[in-house]
Amino acid sequence: MLKHNNKVSRRAGLLLSAAIGLTSVSVATHAHTAQAAAPVTAPAAVPPASFGAWGVDLAGRDTSVKPGNDFFRYANGTYLDNLTIPSDMTSYGPFNALAELSRQRVQTILNELSAHPVKHPSTIEEKLGTYYASFMDEKSVEKQGTKPLKGDLETIRKMRDAKAFATVAGAASANFGTSPFSLGINPDAKDPTRYALNIDQDGLGLPDRDYYLKPEFAAKKAAYQTYITKALTLINWPQPDQAAAAIVAFETKLAETHWARADLRNPEKTYNPMTVADLVKAAPGFDWTTWLTAAGLPAEGLENRTVIVGEPSAITGGAALLANADVGLLQAWEAFHTVENATSNLPDAFVQARFEFSKALTGQPALPARWKRGVQATSSAMGMALGKVYVERYFPAENRTAMQKLTGDLKDAFRIRLQHNTWMSKPTREAALRKLENFEVQVGYPSEWRDYSDLAVKKGDVYGNAKNGIQFEWNYWLARLDKPVDRNEWDMTPQTVNAYNNPLFDQVVFPAAILQPPFFNAKADMAVNYGAIGGVIGHEMTHSFDDEGRKFDEHGRLRDWWTKADADRFQKLADRLGAQYDAFEVLPGVHVNGKLTMGENIADLGGLTLALDAYHASLNGQPAPVIDGLTGDQRVFLGWAQVWREKLRDDTVKQLVVTDPHSPPQARVNIPMHNLDAWYKAWNVKAGEKLYLSPKQRVKIW
Repeated sequence: MLKHNNKVSRRAGLLLSAAIGLTSVSVATHAHTAQAAAPVTAPAAVPPASFGAWGVDLAGRDTSVKPGNDFFRYANGTYLDNLTIPSDMTSYGPFNALAELSRQRVQTILNELSAHPVKHPSTIEEKLGTYYASFMDEKSVEKQGTKPLKGDLETIRKMRDAKAFATVAGAASANFGTSPFSLGINPDAKDPTRYALNIDQDGLGLPDRDYYLKPEFAAKKAAYQTYITKALTLINWPQPDQAAAAIVAFETKLAETHWARADLRNPEKTYNPMTVADLVKAAPGFDWTTWLTAAGLPAEGLENRTVIVGEPSAITGGAALLANADVGLLQAWEAFHTVENATSNLPDAFVQARFEFSKALTGQPALPARWKRGVQATSSAMGMALGKVYVERYFPAENRTAMQKLTGDLKDAFRIRLQHNTWMSKPTREAALRKLENFEVQVGYPSEWRDYSDLAVKKGDVYGNAKNGIQFEWNYWLARLDKPVDRNEWDMTPQTVNAYNNPLFDQVVFPAAILQPPFFNAKADMAVNYGAIGGVIGHEMTHSFDDEGRKFDEHGRLRDWWTKADADRFQKLADRLGAQYDAFEVLPGVHVNGKLTMGENIADLGGLTLALDAYHASLNGQPAPVIDGLTGDQRVFLGWAQVWREKLRDDTVKQLVVTDPHSPPQARVNIPMHNLDAWYKAWNVKAGEKLYLSPKQRVKIW
């Protein structure tokens, strides 16, 4: 998907996608991710983008640059030169602009619903309005101070041994606490008709293991320790300096056991089923039975229940580390992360401490306005309820119809590509075609809406409301265990500016909020729409056949349905493409990780290829019109390039290169294009220009 949502696993899963933006849902674990006060991407006053009379911002180009030297710059240079990233954001581009529009629309809804909050709301409208109104009552939050934390901190202080710690860590699935391992409930990757329990590595407060282990992140690690000290000081924790140093040292040791993100992309290596009894034997040192029962799993028959372990060596290594961990350290660790995860719902001193760390981490200079944080908090608790209202007000039925036609066009283009694939053998090709035919596309909103009847909301109880939201979400997934999988379940809300591919369902999802300019523009030239939303559709479809998605069959099962020769040929092509990204320098000395971004890179190349094919087919043999001196193919390429015209802060770039499976915007434009023969013809690109590749160097996968 474009960006991970609140309940996606920390494991780099299979939500297969498109941007700093699009995603694929791998085995996305429905694990608890607490509502920390991380910066919200909400722009300030940025002039609205103009996409001209037919869908492209011609004035935003930098025509002093040859397309063959830097197409990203040619298509977007003047716009980016004149763009200042809003102070409360880490980046700005079309995704951010649409996210802000969505946020403002949700704010309008919530302002109306919150005009008359009630003490004990019962209807969903009352719950939404009361939740938001309570969050926005900042004076009340300041007046309550740290009182809401008292019960949770008291539970932590009472921890006296390993069993008590396992109880607290297990219960964290349903509250603000934390755990060294994540627990999730997802469709079983080898039988996606049933739900399975997933256990994965977890427990780090910094974005990735590299932040603990690599010297280039030493300053970020130091800022993290400073933040821990501040947070513990605010709750009067004894000896906060010493506790913070111990927490960082503990998490550093935990990071040493963790798998690298690139390794998490292999769904075969992260599928390790075992019974709980086997887990207890394989990873002694941690009370797994207590942890699981504290999370809400029934004790009866627990030892025979199967769990899917994602990273076996990290789980055993983490358990061994915990076996010798000091209880006082674990108390401080739980206390800090409880505060961190609850910060959005605490007084401003906590918010400011968290933001100072975020600023050091990302370079974002200003905290988003409270209303933006309120929208995020309410969406975290009742996102689908807001989505229902959003769709009713802001999603025209004709957008859904148009998208369904476009997805059909891209599917037709992919079918032809598969039929004429030259490196794939007949058996694998036939299986690939079956998978494509089974492919399901969902547009706008889910066919069924969530029921929030059991979610308790109380006027003025900001902390309690957020905690109830976490518990409601966890209980929602617990209730799914041992029942047939619900294929109508979405991993994104309709108001999310994103899209994803779920390989377990052989399905792609396009939420309503992304179906707006510049991605989809009903008034634009169709060549532009094919390059923009068509490229996104093709991207998501290609995820089913990228280096991860290809390992799932037409029924969503993790199964090897390729011949070995075909798999070897595919991998050679993928490795050649990955080498192009490895060589891409996004900042001086900072290169893209071609292995981490492999799936998204293959999807970008496939998406743009299919968009061109679908556009050509739409012409029905007629010549493409020339508009403002630009050919149809040129407009397709510009449509794709202007979707990715994003500017990012340097610290954000450095973080994303380590943590994000998507390549930076420049690479998402330049590298796919210079592998396409049609791009050379469209822009008359010649040998000697910087992006030129000889025909033999160009990678063609799909």
